Amino acid sequence: MNISHLKYAVEVERTGSITQAAEKLFMSQPNLSKAIKELESTLGMPIFKRTSKGILPTGKGGEFLSYAKKIIAQIDEMEALYRPESENKQRFSISVPRASYIAHAFTCFVNTLDMDKEIEINFNETNSMAAINNITDEGYHLGIIRYQHAHKSYFHSLLDDKGFNRENVLDYQYVVLMSEKHPLAAKEKFGYHDLNEYIEISHGDLMIPVVAAKDMKAETARSKRCIYVYERGSQFDLLRKVPATYMWVSPMPAELLDCYGLVQKPCAETGETYEDLLIYPKDYRLTELDNAFIERLYAVRDEVVAK
Repeated sequence: MNISHLKYAVEVERTGSITQAAEKLFMSQPNLSKAIKELESTLGMPIFKRTSKGILPTGKGGEFLSYAKKIIAQIDEMEALYRPESENKQRFSISVPRASYIAHAFTCFVNTLDMDKEIEINFNETNSMAAINNITDEGYHLGIIRYQHAHKSYFHSLLDDKGFNRENVLDYQYVVLMSEKHPLAAKEKFGYHDLNEYIEISHGDLMIPVVAAKDMKAETARSKRCIYVYERGSQFDLLRKVPATYMWVSPMPAELLDCYGLVQKPCAETGETYEDLLIYPKDYRLTELDNAFIERLYAVRDEVVAK
């Protein structure tokens, strides 16, 4: 068994196809099939099984691949740590929830990068469970997860089991985002009933294991008129160009509100409290770029909290 065999197996799992994996690995299909068989022979068990949906891991194979991904990630990290500085590449990866203040912090961070050097950045907007899995299985180093305070103990226990550090970024209640031209924009206070006549734009993190998906949608969308959108630009365009729309969001930086002609308003009725949490493995040493992003993140956080 060698590191190449591990990478071959992980690529086969990722693509679900020997043919596609061979193409991605720039090798012939027979050679890849032979390597997988040699690996299975060494392990004394099958890693994959053929199904109508393609090639999938067996039960034990899935366990093996989970370890293989961790080993590959550790080797990549070790190589990055001790690779000569002359490599001249800036690397950074993080998974985050869909939050404008985080995206704004990331933009500020990118503006600090050295444009004379190579840049390799992964900024993945996703749900909390995917953010955790990206660290454990996909080689990401940082993540920000989001959950209701009611689910805090579940996530803290999960993070402890996985050996993660955790740092609070922001505790907040959702505010209502709307166009400056919205009929409610000038109103000092309003409640849920005032929004009934308007169209809600909604996206939700449905991957919270202690809440059923159908219950989560009911929780995130309070209106009978709702448009589910999962792309940030479309959301802002709808809010700006269709004044009858509104959206529940985490607090936003003033710069973005001004850019899109939007306002954010608190609701008179108190809603659930949420927490955004920065996570990373306890054995991971934060890099200079990691610390630079975290510094920008907290600076933007302080701006939205101070409003």
